Amino acid sequence: MAKGHRSQIKRERNEKKDTRPSAKLSYARVSVQKACFVLDAIRGKDVRTALAILAYNPRYASSLLEKLLKSAVANAENNNGMKAENLYIAECYANKGPTMKRIRPRAQGRAYRIEKRMSHITIVLDEK
Repeated sequence: MAKGHRSQIKRERNEKKDTRPSAKLSYARVSVQKACFVLDAIRGKDVRTALAILAYNPRYASSLLEKLLKSAVANAENNNGMKAENLYIAECYANKGPTMKRIRPRAQGRAYRIEKRMSHITIVLDEK
């Protein structure tokens, strides 16, 4: 089989694939900047501490991230057979999503643009 054959390329790509448990929330109706405030608070922490931080954080993004973290823990337990006590947050980041553009009427017939931003949030767990 030639080096550039499709099956060999796929095999090599699958060998490099990240096997750590993760969860992704796409099109979250929160801006990247606002999500990053909460993500910075839980990055590198173990799961129990992170869930406690998210439970008492007043920001809107913390409720989304709490649900996402519970999903990542469930993925780790069911798909990878890991224990929840040994898990910590290895990576967590928010990428820019699409922006909804809306118009706000202003004085003298003008229109201001309102941009409602979205983000794609990812949490990757790992064992200690």
